[in-house]
Amino acid sequence: MIRQVVFTLLLSLALAPQAIAQTPPAAPRPAADIPLTRLTADAAIPVALGSGAIESADAVWVPNRAAGSLVRIDAKDNQPGAPVVVGAQPCASLVVAFDSVWVPLCGDGTIARIDPKASPMIDPKASKPSATLKTKVASNDGRIATAVGSVWAITDRKGVLSRIDPDTNTVVAEVHVAAGASAVVFGEEALWITSDEGATGHLTRVNPHNNEIVEVIEVGPKPGRLAVGEGGVWTLNRGAGGNGGTVSRVDPATNKVVATIPVGDAAATGEIAAGLGSVWISAPGVPLLRIDPRTNRAVQRFTGDGGGAVLVAHGSLWIAAGPLLTWRLDPLLVAAIRP
Repeated sequence: MIRQVVFTLLLSLALAPQAIAQTPPAAPRPAADIPLTRLTADAAIPVALGSGAIESADAVWVPNRAAGSLVRIDAKDNQPGAPVVVGAQPCASLVVAFDSVWVPLCGDGTIARIDPKASPMIDPKASKPSATLKTKVASNDGRIATAVGSVWAITDRKGVLSRIDPDTNTVVAEVHVAAGASAVVFGEEALWITSDEGATGHLTRVNPHNNEIVEVIEVGPKPGRLAVGEGGVWTLNRGAGGNGGTVSRVDPATNKVVATIPVGDAAATGEIAAGLGSVWISAPGVPLLRIDPRTNRAVQRFTGDGGGAVLVAHGSLWIAAGPLLTWRLDPLLVAAIRP
């Protein structure tokens, strides 16, 4: 009798780890919903924060697609300057590099190069680009980038990444990446390109020093915008085939997806930024969603008016808080808000 009891006990102990290993992981808790009105802005700026805004050394530059212009917001006093007319339908994203602001113009099918030091209040000719590149970006909601002495843009959705020489304002090389390419960013000494064609999305890593593809990584379906920072490359995936929106986190050290974070369909249509201790998403109807990179979980979802643009710049978080309103926020105070 004693031998049977001991045998039964030993058998149960042997099987216990297997039983634990087979237990499915608990579903992640949904992000807490918090009214956007709970936040207090350090500055409320009467400018619509357009998607693709960018920082420079002393300012934030904001595109206005409808007006065909840029507005410079001074980072010290938060005051917007006079609009600078650049051309039809600024789109994708801006880049500040080589003493210029580079502006893709989807309405004109060109890229305008603007002198940021010129003021239209002083010189009426400053509203004109210093150069116009006959290069068209492939996606209205993509991204352009700068790295190792060049400007980079997706110029064909079939998968063409073009390298632009700022000395000649011409394309000097092309890299063929996965089809459905739309956005490119630079970080971790590499260029990262999202491609959304097919049931599975792809993230292509390119070495900008030699124009060679390093890796093609499968991420979530329909990736669009992406960001680099906080220890990862983050793709915002719109989902397909009934799958909801997600964020894929890729480890740049291994080129592997290390986390897939549910964010919802609405948030996945927006813009993503990484920095100041968090990953941030803003979309129409979801003005701000915060992901904690330590836990790979969406921990806050702010609801209310606004959304569609987010930027990490000058130690602050900048979001679209209304049709004609930009909020500059302290990220630590944002993270401290509880439901």
